[in-house]
Amino acid sequence: MFQLGKTIISEDLIEKDFVCNLTACKGACCIEGEAGAPVTEAEVAILQAIYPKVKPFLRPEGIAAIEAQGTHIVTGNDELETPLVEGKECAYVTFTPTGTASCGIEDAYNAGVIDPIATGFRKPISCHLYPVRVQQYSEFAAVNYHKWPICNDACVLGKELKVPVYKFVKDALIRKFGTHWYAELEKVAQKMA
Repeated sequence: MFQLGKTIISEDLIEKDFVCNLTACKGACCIEGEAGAPVTEAEVAILQAIYPKVKPFLRPEGIAAIEAQGTHIVTGNDELETPLVEGKECAYVTFTPTGTASCGIEDAYNAGVIDPIATGFRKPISCHLYPVRVQQYSEFAAVNYHKWPICNDACVLGKELKVPVYKFVKDALIRKFGTHWYAELEKVAQKMA
């Protein structure tokens, strides 16, 4: 672990390799698990505001789940998450013709329906950062690599292409922590190489 400003970072971000291999996993991270994607309080307001623009990109099952549960849910632990479709996949999940999971929010963003300058929002930051997870504490944020067996093919592809985790999620890390923070992370990575 090392510290950058008010973040404590796992060396795994530099030492482990990762590149999503959607051909192999079909976007399983949007389907597997027992919970929706974590969202922040700021993202809750954005989700509510952009839902009418995102709705045309969603599946009927997703729309029904969102309209029944809301654009987000609050768990028993007071955590904010995206709703699920019948306890399974994220309500915002869409599928390509080949059956690969996609994100309806990101589909709307890519189509130019969501103004990136006004919202700064492509999809929830927890999804954009994956496989990096950020746990906020009162004095600092812990920035860790989350290893999940459904992403084994991403680890293999990352190793083949020699792409460390921090480079794979560069845009998301900059979105979360800023360009200066990311430049400092690159300096640490160069020293560790």
